Amino acid sequence: MPERTLVVLQPGYLPWLGFFDQMKRSDVFVYYDDVQFDWHSWRNRNRIKTPSGPLWLTVPVQHSGDLENTRVIDAVIDRTARWATRHVKSIRQYYAKAPFLKTYMPELEELLQRDWTHIAALDMAVVDLMARWLSLAPNVHRSSALGIDGSKSERLLNLCRHFGATRYLSGDAAQDYLDVDAFAAAGIAVEWQRYPHPVYRQLHGDFIPYLSALDLLLNCGDESASILERRSSHS
Repeated sequence: MPERTLVVLQPGYLPWLGFFDQMKRSDVFVYYDDVQFDWHSWRNRNRIKTPSGPLWLTVPVQHSGDLENTRVIDAVIDRTARWATRHVKSIRQYYAKAPFLKTYMPELEELLQRDWTHIAALDMAVVDLMARWLSLAPNVHRSSALGIDGSKSERLLNLCRHFGATRYLSGDAAQDYLDVDAFAAAGIAVEWQRYPHPVYRQLHGDFIPYLSALDLLLNCGDESASILERRSSHS
Protein backbone atom coordinates (compact mmCIF):
# COMPACT_ATOMS: atom_id res chain seq x y z
CA MET A 1 0.00 0.00 0.00
CA PRO A 2 1.52 3.36 -1.00
CA GLU A 3 2.15 5.88 1.75
CA ARG A 4 -0.35 8.72 1.93
CA THR A 5 0.14 11.67 4.27
CA LEU A 6 -2.73 13.77 5.60
CA VAL A 7 -2.35 17.25 7.06
CA VAL A 8 -5.21 19.09 8.80
CA LEU A 9 -4.71 22.79 9.60
CA GLN A 10 -6.96 25.70 10.36
CA PRO A 11 -6.80 28.52 7.80
CA GLY A 12 -4.28 31.22 8.64
CA TYR A 13 -3.62 34.80 7.56
CA LEU A 14 -0.30 35.23 5.72
CA PRO A 15 0.99 32.04 7.40
CA TRP A 16 4.52 31.27 8.54
CA LEU A 17 6.87 28.86 6.78
CA GLY A 18 5.91 25.89 8.96
CA PHE A 19 2.36 26.04 7.58
CA PHE A 20 3.69 25.69 4.03
CA ASP A 21 6.17 23.01 5.11
CA GLN A 22 3.22 20.87 6.22
CA MET A 23 1.36 21.67 3.03
CA LYS A 24 4.36 20.65 0.94
CA ARG A 25 4.73 17.34 2.77
CA SER A 26 1.05 16.42 2.45
CA ASP A 27 -0.66 14.19 -0.09
CA VAL A 28 -4.01 15.49 1.14
CA PHE A 29 -4.40 18.87 2.87
CA VAL A 30 -7.60 19.63 4.81
CA TYR A 31 -8.56 23.09 6.01
CA TYR A 32 -10.07 22.62 9.47
CA ASP A 33 -12.58 25.41 8.88
CA ASP A 34 -15.56 24.30 11.00
CA VAL A 35 -13.91 24.22 14.44
CA GLN A 36 -14.23 26.96 17.06
CA PHE A 37 -12.68 30.28 16.13
CA ASP A 38 -9.86 31.32 18.47
CA TRP A 39 -10.02 35.08 19.02
CA HIS A 40 -6.31 35.32 19.85
CA SER A 41 -4.74 33.16 17.15
CA TRP A 42 -3.14 33.07 13.71
CA ARG A 43 -6.56 32.90 11.99
CA ASN A 44 -6.64 36.66 11.50
CA ARG A 45 -3.13 37.93 12.11
CA ASN A 46 0.57 37.48 11.46
CA ARG A 47 3.85 39.34 11.70
CA ILE A 48 6.19 41.13 9.33
CA LYS A 49 9.63 42.60 10.08
CA THR A 50 10.38 46.26 10.71
CA PRO A 51 13.53 48.11 11.87
CA SER A 52 12.13 48.01 15.42
CA GLY A 53 11.18 44.33 15.34
CA PRO A 54 8.11 42.27 14.38
CA LEU A 55 4.87 44.11 13.58
CA TRP A 56 1.45 42.47 13.84
CA LEU A 57 -0.88 42.73 10.86
CA THR A 58 -4.37 41.97 12.19
CA VAL A 59 -7.63 41.60 10.27
CA PRO A 60 -10.39 42.80 12.64
CA VAL A 61 -13.14 40.24 13.23
CA GLN A 62 -16.59 41.11 14.54
CA HIS A 63 -17.40 39.77 18.00
CA SER A 64 -20.74 38.02 18.03
CA GLY A 65 -22.80 37.45 21.15
CA ASP A 66 -21.90 33.75 21.20
CA LEU A 67 -18.10 33.76 21.16
CA GLU A 68 -17.72 30.13 22.21
CA ASN A 69 -19.79 28.81 19.30
CA THR A 70 -18.35 30.91 16.46
CA ARG A 71 -16.71 28.60 13.95
CA VAL A 72 -13.76 29.63 11.80
CA ILE A 73 -15.96 29.46 8.70
CA ASP A 74 -18.52 31.80 10.30
CA ALA A 75 -16.16 34.49 11.64
CA VAL A 76 -17.04 37.80 9.96
CA ILE A 77 -14.52 40.52 9.11
CA ASP A 78 -15.21 44.01 10.44
CA ARG A 79 -15.65 45.82 7.14
CA THR A 80 -15.83 49.25 8.77
CA ALA A 81 -12.08 49.10 9.44
CA ARG A 82 -9.60 49.96 6.68
CA TRP A 83 -7.39 47.02 7.55
CA ALA A 84 -6.37 46.13 3.98
CA THR A 85 -5.17 49.65 3.23
CA ARG A 86 -3.12 49.65 6.46
CA HIS A 87 -1.61 46.24 5.77
CA VAL A 88 -0.62 47.15 2.21
CA LYS A 89 0.88 50.44 3.41
CA SER A 90 2.89 48.70 6.14
CA ILE A 91 4.22 46.00 3.80
CA ARG A 92 5.19 48.56 1.17
CA GLN A 93 6.85 50.78 3.78
CA TYR A 94 8.91 48.16 5.59
CA TYR A 95 9.81 46.12 2.50
CA ALA A 96 10.50 49.08 0.22
CA LYS A 97 14.09 47.87 -0.20
CA ALA A 98 13.19 44.18 -0.54
CA PRO A 99 14.37 42.93 -3.95
CA PHE A 100 11.10 41.17 -4.81
CA LEU A 101 8.50 43.64 -3.55
CA LYS A 102 7.56 44.62 -7.10
CA THR A 103 7.31 40.97 -8.12
CA TYR A 104 4.70 39.93 -5.58
CA MET A 105 3.05 43.02 -4.11
CA PRO A 106 0.71 44.01 -6.94
CA GLU A 107 -1.06 40.65 -6.90
CA LEU A 108 -1.22 40.53 -3.11
CA GLU A 109 -2.50 44.10 -2.90
CA GLU A 110 -5.28 43.37 -5.39
CA LEU A 111 -6.32 40.29 -3.42
CA LEU A 112 -6.33 42.03 -0.03
CA GLN A 113 -8.36 44.96 -1.36
CA ARG A 114 -11.27 42.78 -2.48
CA ASP A 115 -14.51 43.09 -0.52
CA TRP A 116 -13.97 40.18 1.88
CA THR A 117 -16.72 39.30 4.35
CA HIS A 118 -15.37 36.17 6.12
CA ILE A 119 -11.88 35.54 7.48
CA ALA A 120 -11.73 31.90 6.33
CA ALA A 121 -12.35 32.84 2.71
CA LEU A 122 -9.68 35.55 2.88
CA ASP A 123 -7.19 33.21 4.55
CA MET A 124 -7.65 30.44 2.00
CA ALA A 125 -7.27 32.85 -0.91
CA VAL A 126 -4.07 34.28 0.60
CA VAL A 127 -2.69 30.78 1.22
CA ASP A 128 -3.55 29.73 -2.33
CA LEU A 129 -1.63 32.72 -3.70
CA MET A 130 1.41 32.20 -1.48
CA ALA A 131 1.42 28.44 -2.17
CA ARG A 132 1.57 29.16 -5.89
CA TRP A 133 4.51 31.51 -5.32
CA LEU A 134 6.22 28.70 -3.39
CA SER A 135 5.59 26.23 -6.27
CA LEU A 136 3.12 24.16 -4.23
CA ALA A 137 0.04 22.51 -5.71
CA PRO A 138 -1.68 20.80 -2.77
CA ASN A 139 -4.69 18.49 -2.93
CA VAL A 140 -6.98 20.68 -0.82
CA HIS A 141 -10.28 19.92 0.94
CA ARG A 142 -12.38 21.68 3.58
CA SER A 143 -13.57 19.83 6.67
CA SER A 144 -16.88 21.70 6.54
CA ALA A 145 -17.68 20.01 3.23
CA LEU A 146 -16.81 16.44 4.27
CA GLY A 147 -19.46 15.61 6.89
CA ILE A 148 -17.00 13.75 9.11
CA ASP A 149 -17.73 13.91 12.84
CA GLY A 150 -16.01 12.84 16.05
CA SER A 151 -14.38 14.29 19.13
CA LYS A 152 -11.13 16.24 18.74
CA SER A 153 -8.65 13.38 18.23
CA GLU A 154 -11.27 10.95 16.94
CA ARG A 155 -12.31 13.28 14.15
CA LEU A 156 -8.74 13.61 12.92
CA LEU A 157 -8.47 9.83 12.87
CA ASN A 158 -11.75 9.63 10.95
CA LEU A 159 -10.38 12.11 8.41
CA CYS A 160 -7.34 9.88 7.95
CA ARG A 161 -9.60 6.88 7.37
CA HIS A 162 -11.75 8.84 4.90
CA PHE A 163 -8.76 9.70 2.72
CA GLY A 164 -6.97 6.38 3.16
CA ALA A 165 -4.03 8.05 4.88
CA THR A 166 -1.19 5.92 6.20
CA ARG A 167 0.46 8.85 8.00
CA TYR A 168 -0.88 11.86 9.89
CA LEU A 169 1.55 14.80 9.93
CA SER A 170 0.85 17.10 12.84
CA GLY A 171 2.18 20.23 14.44
CA ASP A 172 3.93 19.65 17.75
CA ALA A 173 1.22 21.35 19.84
CA ALA A 174 -1.18 18.46 19.18
CA GLN A 175 0.92 16.21 21.41
CA ASP A 176 -1.24 17.53 24.27
CA TYR A 177 -4.42 15.86 23.00
CA LEU A 178 -3.77 13.49 20.08
CA ASP A 179 -4.53 9.83 20.90
CA VAL A 180 -1.49 8.32 19.21
CA ASP A 181 -2.40 4.80 20.35
CA ALA A 182 -5.75 5.00 18.55
CA PHE A 183 -3.96 6.05 15.36
CA ALA A 184 -1.51 3.16 15.74
CA ALA A 185 -4.36 0.69 16.28
CA ALA A 186 -5.84 1.90 12.99
CA GLY A 187 -2.52 1.37 11.21
CA ILE A 188 -1.84 5.09 10.82
CA ALA A 189 1.55 6.51 11.81
CA VAL A 190 1.71 9.89 13.53
CA GLU A 191 4.62 12.13 12.54
CA TRP A 192 5.40 15.32 14.46
CA GLN A 193 6.51 18.18 12.26
CA ARG A 194 9.36 19.52 14.43
CA TYR A 195 10.06 22.27 11.91
CA PRO A 196 13.65 23.59 11.91
CA HIS A 197 13.31 27.17 10.70
CA PRO A 198 15.66 28.07 7.82
CA VAL A 199 17.84 31.16 7.84
CA TYR A 200 17.72 33.47 4.83
CA ARG A 201 18.66 37.05 4.04
CA GLN A 202 16.38 39.63 5.66
CA LEU A 203 16.16 43.39 5.91
CA HIS A 204 16.47 45.30 9.18
CA GLY A 205 19.29 43.68 11.11
CA ASP A 206 19.60 40.33 12.84
CA PHE A 207 17.56 37.39 11.56
CA ILE A 208 14.12 36.90 13.12
CA PRO A 209 12.35 33.56 12.56
CA TYR A 210 8.63 32.70 12.70
CA LEU A 211 7.39 35.66 10.67
CA SER A 212 4.88 35.44 7.84
CA ALA A 213 6.28 33.52 4.87
CA LEU A 214 5.76 36.76 2.98
CA ASP A 215 9.04 37.92 4.56
CA LEU A 216 10.90 35.10 2.81
CA LEU A 217 9.18 35.70 -0.53
CA LEU A 218 9.82 39.44 -0.62
CA ASN A 219 13.48 38.96 0.32
CA CYS A 220 14.35 35.83 -1.67
CA GLY A 221 11.89 35.54 -4.56
CA ASP A 222 12.35 32.43 -6.71
CA GLU A 223 14.79 30.97 -4.17
CA SER A 224 12.00 30.76 -1.57
CA ALA A 225 10.76 27.33 -2.65
CA SER A 226 14.22 25.77 -2.29
CA ILE A 227 14.75 27.53 1.06
CA LEU A 228 11.46 26.08 2.29
CA GLU A 229 12.65 22.67 1.12
CA ARG A 230 15.97 23.04 2.93
CA ARG A 231 14.43 23.20 6.42
CA SER A 232 17.82 23.97 7.97
CA SER A 233 18.22 25.07 11.57
CA HIS A 234 18.51 28.76 12.41
CA SER A 235 20.57 28.00 15.49
